Amino acid sequence: MGTASDRRRPRDAGLLALLAAGPVVCAEGYLFEFERRGYLQAGAFVPELVLEHPELVAQHHRDLVHAGSDVVPALTYYAHREKLRVLGMEAELEPMNREALRIAREVAEETGALLAGDLSNTNVFLDDAPSERTVRSIFEEQVGWAADAGVDYVIAETISWAKEALLAVEAVKAAGLPVAVTLAVHREPRTFEGWTLPEAARRLEAAGADVVGLNCIRGPWTMLPLVAEIRGAVSCHVAALPAPYRTTEATPTITGLLDDTCPGGRAFPTGLDPFTCTRHELADFGRQAFALGVSYLGLCCGASPHHVRSLAEALGRTPPASRFSADMSKHAFLGSKEHAREDYRGLAERL
Repeated sequence: MGTASDRRRPRDAGLLALLAAGPVVCAEGYLFEFERRGYLQAGAFVPELVLEHPELVAQHHRDLVHAGSDVVPALTYYAHREKLRVLGMEAELEPMNREALRIAREVAEETGALLAGDLSNTNVFLDDAPSERTVRSIFEEQVGWAADAGVDYVIAETISWAKEALLAVEAVKAAGLPVAVTLAVHREPRTFEGWTLPEAARRLEAAGADVVGLNCIRGPWTMLPLVAEIRGAVSCHVAALPAPYRTTEATPTITGLLDDTCPGGRAFPTGLDPFTCTRHELADFGRQAFALGVSYLGLCCGASPHHVRSLAEALGRTPPASRFSADMSKHAFLGSKEHAREDYRGLAERL
């Protein structure tokens, strides 16, 4: 089994030391991957398979590290009290969190990757005192379980209210852990309370966030200009983890993409296949983002290991999976003279 990096063993250093040495790759997108494989329901997006099929979760962690991820995030996205209460699954709350953290820790120790706890949007925050109390409680109990598991840091992701993200920072910092905060930006390039992204990023940094940036909702090319604005506004590390879909200026979010073959015409979440970026596009995104000064890079909903490998390679990395990166010189029709018969190479234009 390969380690998390061809250059260093991340857990020997910790998140901030690793970022000081070069870019960090964090692979996310577990929910879409397991929905495609038939182990998780779109809509609910609750990671029940943590309890039902822990071996599948562990193997996917391994596959992503093999592809170049420096991080094993515990699969606790949407495994919070409010989400499970709505679905009548609150009894599974603590077992699901602790098992997800156990699985992730096992793989992190096996591979040398960083171990991350994971907080997500709660979908109850409304910028008032009652919802603030609820969200604070949700974050505090999940951070507590993550701290018990010995995580290296905590991810707070896909949050559209900056004030909700501030509550996540507060909870993580109270536990004495580093935190990477990534906001989810919808059609309007502002947070739900109306803050500009540079303003939100500055406030998060001032509150103690070690990494600030964006994840999910937007594809690479509609996220890139926004992370450039954030990079210019803060001195801490900046993150960019887009969903690997071809969003456009006219339709900047994956939730807005339309396709006539889908029920109601909305492609999200189960009809996004025609919009999927190639691995080459994602490699190009990685190079451009890193050139802007973005040092915490990854991919979110829709990503698979081959996408992560291309991103890692674009950053100059050689993960174990690079052994099997494409080499079309060996193809029977499209290959070089050394690997393809001349008569078959002559047939290439007929393929």
